[in-house]
Amino acid sequence: MNSKPTPIAAAVALLLMGAALAVQAQQSQTPAAPAAADADAGATKIVVTGIRASLETAVNVKRNANAVVDAVSAEDVGKLPDSDVGESLGRIPGVAVGRDFGQGASVSIRGTDPQMTYTTLNGQTVASTGWYDQKAVDRSFNYSLLPSELIGGLEVYKSSQADLTEGGIGGTVIVKTRKPLDMDANTIFGSVHYGTGTISDPSYEASGLYSWKNEAKTFGVLIAGAWEKGDYIRRGVEADMRWSGDVAPTTFVQERERQALNVTLQARPAQGVDLGLNYLHLNLDANNSNTSHYIFTGNSGTCEKTNASGLCVLHHRDVATPATDNVFLQNWVRSASMSSESLVLDGSYRGDGFKVSAIGGTTKAEGGTDQTANFAYGSWTPGATLPYWTGTIDAQGHQIKVHPSSDQTIGVGNLPDTSSPETWASGRGPNSDKEDFLQLDGDFNVDWGLLTSFKTGARATKHTFTRTGQRGVHAATAIPGDSADLYNGSLDVAGGWSVPRPDIDAMLSLASDNITKWVDDRSAYAQLQEKNSALYGMFEFEKDALHGNFGLRYIRTNVSATGYVFDGTPTTDIGQNNGWSTDKTTKSATYSEVLPSLNAVYDLSRSTKLRFAAAQAITRPNFDNMFLTSVVGFDDTNASNDAFNYGSPGLKPQKSTQLDFGFEYYYGRGNLLAASIFHKRIDNFVTTQTLLNQKVGVISPDTGVDNWTINRYINAGGGRINGIELQGNHAFGNGFGAALNYTYADAKAPSTSYQDELNMFTLSSRHTANLVGYFENETYSARLAYSWRSKYMVRETGWYGNRMHDAIGSLDLSLGWNINKNLRLSLEAVNLTAEDDVQYGAGDAPAQRASLQNGFPAWSFEGETTYRVGLSVKF
Repeated sequence: MNSKPTPIAAAVALLLMGAALAVQAQQSQTPAAPAAADADAGATKIVVTGIRASLETAVNVKRNANAVVDAVSAEDVGKLPDSDVGESLGRIPGVAVGRDFGQGASVSIRGTDPQMTYTTLNGQTVASTGWYDQKAVDRSFNYSLLPSELIGGLEVYKSSQADLTEGGIGGTVIVKTRKPLDMDANTIFGSVHYGTGTISDPSYEASGLYSWKNEAKTFGVLIAGAWEKGDYIRRGVEADMRWSGDVAPTTFVQERERQALNVTLQARPAQGVDLGLNYLHLNLDANNSNTSHYIFTGNSGTCEKTNASGLCVLHHRDVATPATDNVFLQNWVRSASMSSESLVLDGSYRGDGFKVSAIGGTTKAEGGTDQTANFAYGSWTPGATLPYWTGTIDAQGHQIKVHPSSDQTIGVGNLPDTSSPETWASGRGPNSDKEDFLQLDGDFNVDWGLLTSFKTGARATKHTFTRTGQRGVHAATAIPGDSADLYNGSLDVAGGWSVPRPDIDAMLSLASDNITKWVDDRSAYAQLQEKNSALYGMFEFEKDALHGNFGLRYIRTNVSATGYVFDGTPTTDIGQNNGWSTDKTTKSATYSEVLPSLNAVYDLSRSTKLRFAAAQAITRPNFDNMFLTSVVGFDDTNASNDAFNYGSPGLKPQKSTQLDFGFEYYYGRGNLLAASIFHKRIDNFVTTQTLLNQKVGVISPDTGVDNWTINRYINAGGGRINGIELQGNHAFGNGFGAALNYTYADAKAPSTSYQDELNMFTLSSRHTANLVGYFENETYSARLAYSWRSKYMVRETGWYGNRMHDAIGSLDLSLGWNINKNLRLSLEAVNLTAEDDVQYGAGDAPAQRASLQNGFPAWSFEGETTYRVGLSVKF
């Protein structure tokens, strides 16, 4: 039987061959290896670690780059400046971090949408999905997957150059892991941490790293891992107001467990040859519950004030009226997870005046909501004795204040003796993301006047994203469970009372017992496949005080989108499939772009630089905009909302033309003063074209005719961003130092691209600032850091909608004690001022529901201070 080796098997085989050659080289004592060893033996190696060393390294990266680059360097093995990778990136000028469920999850660069940030692992794509099926599917990387202990450094390219993979209009983030031949042999690192918060439950963490290389320094192995477990709790108030003026104190609990493993093999079997194999596995288990205690202001009481949208913003109820008042307690529970796995093989050969390299691999991710269940109780539920609301609800500011005048506490004793899951709510929505890639590069020294080198290369990828959904079919007769077995303890809610805490596993188990089968939801299915190819050529130049690079990158993308056909076919399996055929359809499109780039640096002196950069860059269309068809209003008894929504694989990528001018002054060791101005003009925004009274070949059961509203995603309109960045680092020489930066980004997007009709980029703040002060000597270190960003728009699909996020800052403290050269004790405190997370309605667009207009306080979550104490060891 003939067998064909898989790419992974071939990669492993090649690396093992390299390892064998390395061992052979060591045993045979080839001249190259001893020469290298002798050279190393004759040199004194000084490794400087700590806060100042980290800042110095980052400044040197910026200083030596031809492009506009900022960096974050680990202070030591296993120690980024922040325990959250996203927060570390947020210390960089022009970078703003979007927090999601207590973690830095998205990164916006210079006022752009996070989807315009392209994140790579050592220069290559990292597959990513989310754990939550209620969030839109996009191209941004979820940074909450990454433990900081595995990272050696981060680089943010704010200007483009031809040898960078396309995809980041905002910028490109390169996450760098460590390599064994760059480290001392038998390096050992380990750490344990205990965390707690003013709201969340305790968390526990452990991480470790071991790096080995042979005496000839021709072969090395590095293994690193991290583990974290704890319950994150978010407490706040959510107000939709469409259901009898509902206001809901809500507490979210996530049972979070994160694991990460990185294995790197590196071989230098002969002079000039470098081989590597890198494996990275990331996993986040995120089972969660969301408990809402609904107060219905529309039932009774007095509305003392309304806003411009007609919503009651000051409501008072002295006495409850059981005949008209309703109470509702709802528990959503979800089994959720996401994982990402990458395997990359790389090799290079450096000869006399040239270097050729190749890199290939695969990255895949799976994630989403594995199961959803709902348990709910109302004042109408037999056996329930829920307290009726009395008190005041004040929604006049940007945060709702809930003031009860009677005890609103709910215990398990207020619930019926037995409970069953809601039949309509059982579902799951797993997604998958995969990319296979191959890249070839050549770098050749030349002596053509001011031209010093020519770099060229080609890259090919195959990217597949698949979205799926299933609905659970329940038994005809419900299987109840004891209510007392479905809860474990209590949860505090905003307003000052408590409700039962869901036992997530018990609820999901009972829900599974009630489900007889899972049926594919054809309305949820979508698959996108992109085949991308790129060619580039880039010259580097240097003449006296002038140096830089210029080049062209050509990209071509073939994209296809597949989904089920909606033709009105009736079905009896699940309601979500009604109207959806069992036949699939595929639509395809192709586009290509030529992207020029120029980066130039003029050294006014050894310490002073002028920078100029100009380029064109792209960001490919969002997955959600490319999915083929969704249908609203079919057979729902409401004839006014019959609509077809069409995505298109033919959407063009957004394309920017961008300019940068910068001035940099370097002095001392790691000291810097810098200023820059930047401009981006971005075309091909995606907007919705609406056509009324259209025929699509499907007769609606509501109207009996073929008459639909058609909403179609199209490219239309452009935006612009103008801004400035200011940056300074200074070490005073007595152990104290400071770093500060400020960014102004005036970002205007076409208002027609958004339902809220506001011309603001998503998750873009006009102002961002960081201020860091530190002290460090051989024994002790301390850092106090404040990061702040101005208000920004949050835009999400479905029930959540679009709303303004208020300005927010975080004051963070970290302390360290080097007990000896091997042991270190640390303490971190995040958000010392416990700033709240405040989100409110913005604008008055008619497509927005009233609670997302005119400053109504739709969402707010209580600020939490978290503490983390750790002990680390390094040999």
